[in-house]
Amino acid sequence: MPNFAGAVDLGALAAKKKAPATGNGNVNVIDVTTDQFQSLVLEKSESIPVVLDIWAEWCGPCKQLSPILEELATEFAGKLLVAKVDADAEPQVSQALQVQSIPSVFAVIKGQLIPLFQGAYPKEQVRQIFEKLLELAAEQGLSPQQVATDREPIVEQEEPPADPRYDAAVAAVDAGDWAAAISAYQSILDSDPADLDAQGGLIMCGIFQRIEGKTPPSGDSVDELLLAADFAAAEGDWNNALIAVISAVQASSGQERDHARTRAVEYFTLAGDDPSVPGARIALANALF
Repeated sequence: MPNFAGAVDLGALAAKKKAPATGNGNVNVIDVTTDQFQSLVLEKSESIPVVLDIWAEWCGPCKQLSPILEELATEFAGKLLVAKVDADAEPQVSQALQVQSIPSVFAVIKGQLIPLFQGAYPKEQVRQIFEKLLELAAEQGLSPQQVATDREPIVEQEEPPADPRYDAAVAAVDAGDWAAAISAYQSILDSDPADLDAQGGLIMCGIFQRIEGKTPPSGDSVDELLLAADFAAAEGDWNNALIAVISAVQASSGQERDHARTRAVEYFTLAGDDPSVPGARIALANALF
């Protein structure tokens, strides 16, 4: 879960000139360029929390996460604003934010940057993060009722009730109790095996549980390769995650190989259509057969 304690000054982008917002069909979501950062992010963050979605067209996890952020932007209409930044088209923003991998999600409150998370999170976990962000905004004296945009006013929408099946999972994730979160997500899947949010939550919690309290390894044993793969996956670095996990498959046999193969399949589920996936699938097949 994100640490809301750290805040980074965004003054490096504050001097950029203003420009009109680009439309994307959702008044709760705006596309932002470097030139617009002052007017559409920093200035708006004085009255409403702004969530930054740093994405790229080639990024598979971005295509999983961005629709979730946009859906929640509508759900939280008037309480926060999602600002999308194309990392390839606007490298100055990525550099200023010190983005290491994408997707990366930040919040801006009163001109201060708060790192939220990296990688594709399930919808229920993102909703929980947004709720905590609003609590922090209230502590900072922000009580936004309506987003001021350059297009049309937002009609306040009633939030749909949260799915109660996720209550235990979200509470466990919030507490960093990965074992309990895994158990809660598994309970959902036991009754609904096709629930994609629960599938993703189960896999991601497994990754976080395995890396908790550990440091990235430097060796090339099977266990170290799998741990290195988990660290990369936690950052949304699917290219290096898949390279490491397939190397583990190649270096193993028997039950150990089955274990590594299962890990690779889990990564494929989370990585979606990331450009590293097709080649990795071929490499996995070659390693197995």
